[in-house]
Amino acid sequence: MSPHDDSAHAHPHGHGHGHQHGDLDWEAMAAHLENSGELHLPVLSRTAARLGELLGPDRQVRRVLDIGSGPGVMTCVLAETFTDAEVVAVDGAPALLDHTRGRAERLGVGPRVAVRHAELPEGLDAGLGTADLIWSSKAVHHVGDQQGVLDALAGMLNPGGLLAVAEGGLPPRFLPRDIGTGKPGLQARLDAVQEHWFEIMRAELPGSVAVVEDWPAMLRRAGLTQVSSFTLLLDLPAPLGGPARAFLHAQLTRLREMMSESLDAEDVKTLDLLLDPDAPDGILHRPDAFLLSATTVHTGVRPV
Repeated sequence: MSPHDDSAHAHPHGHGHGHQHGDLDWEAMAAHLENSGELHLPVLSRTAARLGELLGPDRQVRRVLDIGSGPGVMTCVLAETFTDAEVVAVDGAPALLDHTRGRAERLGVGPRVAVRHAELPEGLDAGLGTADLIWSSKAVHHVGDQQGVLDALAGMLNPGGLLAVAEGGLPPRFLPRDIGTGKPGLQARLDAVQEHWFEIMRAELPGSVAVVEDWPAMLRRAGLTQVSSFTLLLDLPAPLGGPARAFLHAQLTRLREMMSESLDAEDVKTLDLLLDPDAPDGILHRPDAFLLSATTVHTGVRPV
């Protein structure tokens, strides 16, 4: 799932997606995820370029897997970056794979983009084949055994191939500490509620295994070498444009729907004000709204 996320189709952190597809409105979710991905295009493009640098100028990249690809924003960036490669989008939601096909055709990379329907982790045994580059954003943390998934992905690399996972990073910031209504520090309290939700989500996953989320160490345990990490910023200062405001409105809407029972009445009231499409102090209109987020990518190479 792209960050971007990320990346969560129904994940309040705004990235990745889980396996409980249920009765989600996939068209609405796809639009939200694609909007998020397009806002992050500067970061995604720089990320893909950095992955190319890590692979080195002499490495022939013939096949790329995007594990948990969402609507295919990063899939297409990878296809545009690695111009000799087949790029395979792998996701558990057929509706999102349809969006990937459409996006790839619109951007002129359709002949080199393939899609595969597969859930994590069981879908990794579904004959996805090997790759020179495997990318996964905000997907591994939706699997009970995170180390097991990394082990499996590492085993799908060709010798000398690169695994890159976007996990961790920092929660986005988009409002001042004091927004002039309600108690100051709303975002810090929203972060705390999301962390609590995330803890419960992880504990309830099938086969959940507690692990210190030291991603470089986990990549090394998966047998990879030349392990490293880098972080890139998305910095959209105030005043925000329409697409960024729409993205934040959608994020806050999902937070309101999923987390309101964990917030006190005053914070719920503040969220309702921020979501009011006609309120001057709402997220769609207030002049001080911005978007600052950090995406961290961890990489490792399969030894030759």
